[in-house]
Amino acid sequence: MTSYGNSSAASSRSRTNGLAVASLCCGIIGLFILNIVLGPLAIIFGAVARRQAAVKNGAGMAKAGIILGVVDVVLWLVLFAVAAHNGGFSWHVGG
Repeated sequence: MTSYGNSSAASSRSRTNGLAVASLCCGIIGLFILNIVLGPLAIIFGAVARRQAAVKNGAGMAKAGIILGVVDVVLWLVLFAVAAHNGGFSWHVGG
């Protein structure tokens, strides 16, 4: 009878690198909100995960996270340039 926490079954599975998953999540979420913060985080997490790819799985997710992080930063630069060209940022509250 096998126990619930059998260590041989847990060690036989390969696990995906957590930094690769974090990189991909930061890259995807950064497309919608806080892209200037999440974009560089996705790039950093992806670069570290790519270095660890020989040990753990997740090289594809890390690469996708790096690409999405670069897209996030470029998107922020484009939005910033458009806002600067249109007279800057302003808050309009009320009618």
